[in-house]
Amino acid sequence: MKIEEIKSYQKKINVLAKVIDKTEIREVNSRLDNTKHNVCEAILADETGKVYLTLWDDAIEKIEVGKTYLFQNLFSSEFKKELRLNIGRFGTFEETDQEVQVKE
Repeated sequence: MKIEEIKSYQKKINVLAKVIDKTEIREVNSRLDNTKHNVCEAILADETGKVYLTLWDDAIEKIEVGKTYLFQNLFSSEFKKELRLNIGRFGTFEETDQEVQVKE
């Protein structure tokens, strides 16, 4: 799937994309059990567009700017009227050598 094809509240999204940037890590408290978590957003891009990917805790360090990944079984949502991708419990990602052209 290409980034421009992703709609809000979709499931089972597979996308090949390059990480072009990451935001600063911030600490948040879970609403469920008040535990502390680290969160940041990676900006993913392909030849059709860009999208935010929310990263939590361990995933933050596993995703590197400038590398390309195959993301599988993601889901989309909206936060502050912006489309977001989420890895969730069943999502996976792996680094790949495939080239991705990035839309400027």
